[in-house]
Amino acid sequence: MKFSILFFVLLLACLYPSLAQGSYENCCLKYVKGVKKSTKRKVDKYRIQETDGGCNIPAVVFTLRSTKSFCANPREQWVQHLINQVKSKNKKM
Repeated sequence: MKFSILFFVLLLACLYPSLAQGSYENCCLKYVKGVKKSTKRKVDKYRIQETDGGCNIPAVVFTLRSTKSFCANPREQWVQHLINQVKSKNKKM
């Protein structure tokens, strides 16, 4: 009896880190204030981060050609302008 309880507790202890690891999301925690023109030209795509699940702030995540990314406030004018530029660049391709 004691062995089966010990085995069950040990099994749960081993499974817990693998279950908890899958619950983390790739979320923006803060915004950049602005970016250089050269960086804006390197933006390939973007995605919208909603405030559901584990993400606390709404954001636009821009991805550069080098697969680096940065987060921006969707309410700012320069962010909306950059979204439109990326959309028009992707339509041409």
